[in-house]
Amino acid sequence: MRKRSGTEVFRITGARQGLADDVRGRQRRYVISMSVRTLAVVATVALWNVERPVAIVTLVVGTLLPYVAVVIANAGRENVPSLPTTFVTAPVPPMIAPPPGPVVAESGAETKGRETREN
Repeated sequence: MRKRSGTEVFRITGARQGLADDVRGRQRRYVISMSVRTLAVVATVALWNVERPVAIVTLVVGTLLPYVAVVIANAGRENVPSLPTTFVTAPVPPMIAPPPGPVVAESGAETKGRETREN
């Protein structure tokens, strides 16, 4: 059996999300935002002569959404502070208990027949 020599142990749950997964998530959010923008522009065209106040709202949404989508897509990688620490201290092996037997007093005197050395 291999002994561990005090090395640090890493938790998998403390690892950051992979870069490929992060980019895929950003692309997905951007595509969803642009789809909503496209629907807003189509609704603007369809509602312009029918319901002008609603058409103006959809026009404003369709105009501002690309800016918001780009800012969200270009945001840096997120640091999640609620994750546990990435290092776990190695468990300390239990100490071996002293053998049962006579107890030596601190003055150097022996009890129950054990020999002691006195200086």
